[in-house]
Formats: sequence, C-alpha cells, structure tokens
Amino acid sequence: MNDTMTRPLLLPESMAPLHERVAEAVEGLIASGIYRPGDRLPSHRELARQAGVAIGTVTRAIDLLSSRGIIRGEVGRGTFINASEATAVPGGVVDLTINGPPPIIEESAFLAATERAVRKAASLPNGGYADLRGTADQRTVMAGWLSRTRLEVGPDEILLCVGAQHAIYLAFADLKSCSEVIATEGSTFPGAIAAAADLGMTLAPVAHDGEGMLPDALDRVLTETGGRIVYTTPVCQNPLGFETGDERRRAIMAVCRKHGAFIVEDDIYSLYAAKGEMTYKAMAPDSVYYVTSLSKSLSPLTRVGVLAPPAERRSSLARRLRAQIWGAAPLALEIGCAMLELGIHESVAKILLSEARQRAQLTRTILHLDHLPMPQGAPHIWLPMPLLDAEKLARRASERGVRLTPPDATAIGGQGQGGVRLCVMAPPRRADLERALRTVAELRDNPDEAII
Repeated sequence: MNDTMTRPLLLPESMAPLHERVAEAVEGLIASGIYRPGDRLPSHRELARQAGVAIGTVTRAIDLLSSRGIIRGEVGRGTFINASEATAVPGGVVDLTINGPPPIIEESAFLAATERAVRKAASLPNGGYADLRGTADQRTVMAGWLSRTRLEVGPDEILLCVGAQHAIYLAFADLKSCSEVIATEGSTFPGAIAAAADLGMTLAPVAHDGEGMLPDALDRVLTETGGRIVYTTPVCQNPLGFETGDERRRAIMAVCRKHGAFIVEDDIYSLYAAKGEMTYKAMAPDSVYYVTSLSKSLSPLTRVGVLAPPAERRSSLARRLRAQIWGAAPLALEIGCAMLELGIHESVAKILLSEARQRAQLTRTILHLDHLPMPQGAPHIWLPMPLLDAEKLARRASERGVRLTPPDATAIGGQGQGGVRLCVMAPPRRADLERALRTVAELRDNPDEAII
C-alpha cells in the first residue's frame, strides 16, 4: 500500500480555518514531491481520516486547492495533481516582484467564459470593428460591475482599454496640455513612472504619512511647480500598501480644487478596500480620471481596463484611443464581460480576500512585523528599512532565489522611502511564499553574515 494512503496528514499550526489548514497540508505534500504530477489523491474519506477532520472539511479544502489550479477533479476517476503546479522545482526561484493574483480560476470556468465570449464576438458587426470605446453591451456589463462594487457609472461614462496601465497612460497624455508635472507620493507605481517618462512628463514627490499625501505638502508642491495633476492609488498604495481614509481624501480634494488640479485615481485594488470610503471620482466627477481593471480582482489574463474621465474629455480620449489601437481587442473584452455575467468574479473575490488575509498574517508572523497598513489583507506589503539596506537585501535575496522589488524601482526625485515591496499574492503556492519570506527574514536579520 502507498505510504501516503496510511500516513497521518499533519495540519500546520495557525489561526486559519480548518479547511485552509487541510489544504495547506496537502499543498505541502505536493511541494515536497510526495505527491507528483498526475498522482491521484486519496479519497475524501481517506484524507478526512488522515487529518482527523470531517469529510465536509476535506471537501472545502479540495475545492480551495482546485480553485488555485493545484489539483483537478475528473468525473468518475478522482482528484489529480496538476502538472503545472507539481512540477515547480522545490527550492526554485520565487518571484515577489509580480503584483498579480494567483491563478485561482478553474479551467472549466475559463472555458465556459471563452465559449460565451466567442459566440458573442462572432456576431459583432464589421468583424469586431465596432465602437472603439467598447460596444454598448460591453460597457453596460462593465459599468454594471463597477456600480455594484465600487462606483456608480453609466455605460456612456466609461471607455474600455487594455488594462489599467493603458488607462493611466491615456489619462496622463490627455492632461499633458494643461500640466507636465504630476504630483504623487515619493514612492509610487512603476507603471506610472514609466508612463510619465515616455510622455516627457515630470513626477513631483509629495511628503506622505501612513494614510497618503499630506495636504499641506501637496499644496506646497502644486504651488511651487505649477502642477495641475495628482496621481494616487488610495487603496493599497503601490508600493507602500496603505489605504487613504475619508477625512484625508476630502482634505486632498480641497487642495486640488484650490489649484484647479485634476486627479488620476488608480483604484485597481478596490477589491481590498477595508474603509469603504467614497472614491475621488464620486466626490468630483468633473476633475477625476478614474482608472481600474479586472487584472487584480479577476485575472491578468483578462486585460480589460476601464477609464472614466471627466465628461468633457471623453471625445478627446476616444480620438486618442483610435489613434493608438482602435480600441481593446473585442474578444478579450468579451471574455472579461462573460466572466462577470457568469458570476465568476464573485467566487474569485471571496477566495482572493481570504487568501490575502492568510498571506498577510503569514508575512507578519515570519517577518515579526508589529504593524501592517492593511492587516485584513493586501496583494503587496512594504518592508521598510534604510535605503542601502533595502538595496543590499534585494541583491542578496536574488542570489538566494527570491526576487524582490528594489526601492529604486518605485522612487521618484530621490525621495523614495527605503524598503522593499513584497508581492505576497504572486506565488501560486503558499508554501513557496513561506519559503521566500523565511529567506527574506534570515537575510534581513543577518545583513553582514555570509549565509550558506
């Protein structure tokens, strides 16, 4: 008899729900090579006996592993280990620089969404050369999703584009005629830095605290530079990971009104919002370019971005969109819309929020952090430290097979905050994240030792 059929299934000690601990124990057996690609797992009843839990608990654990793409069920045959997950080399490179969710959408859900999308796309007029903003139906689906989850908008108020990065670029380009200076935190999203650089625009660093830009500092920067653009990510600021509360948002908005400044609001992480604050767009529709996408809340494979600009700028942005790409790919838009119509985003959101919460707690425990800006969970966590120490840590971690975002990748004007960004949702397997975090902790706590 196979040893894995008789040995106890040892559950990790943690405060996680029981089914998540069962899933983590099975995942550990896969990572260690005890279960290999194509292996069939024991029955639910056998796993329940090994773990000393109810069958229902095992069923929930198996569903969780399946949603992460680690295992698959075959009707009438059993549950099998997916080769793509099991063949990851134990001890291989763990990349914590990619700020995306783990692959948790089941293949069957992708196939159902794709089949639906192909049917709809095939009936589009002119072979898909329809409305370059996205068809009326596509914009209706996306506006409905936004209105239910974050911001009440109508189909005619948005343009669909190729991800949030594209939307940021469009917004910056549209605003360049009124200002070539963009005020933002001293550490900000590398994609925004790249967009500004490509457009020949200047990013001006604004002093901040754990909740966002300081209103007095923003006032001073806008006064000194004459800038009229503010870029901000108010939920899970990238890379610093904080969330801006209502009082601070209103104070920042008051400064922008004083200077006649526009806000480019990057709300791509709104799924993780804990404070439930009103968006800048809802506060001032005519002076905010609102940006989001499905990449962080569903999958990066659905490169569907949304831009809700001031009403008077929609036509100008539509012309720019036409000049660049004639709108996003119709089939990609249809797949994103199909996932929303099928309700796939709802189950994904629950899993991502639970996974983010568990990974945040794991990070806090291993790195002995006293405080997390968003303790309920976020896709990235900032590990503060002196600038030179951060650069050294990133270099040494890379030598040990753990890739980290160095501080210079997110710093502007020499004002970036010392530290490294940890994209804790990036590794598909929590076991790989734990290994990477222990390497980071070891290197941080022994900065001058040669660790073998």
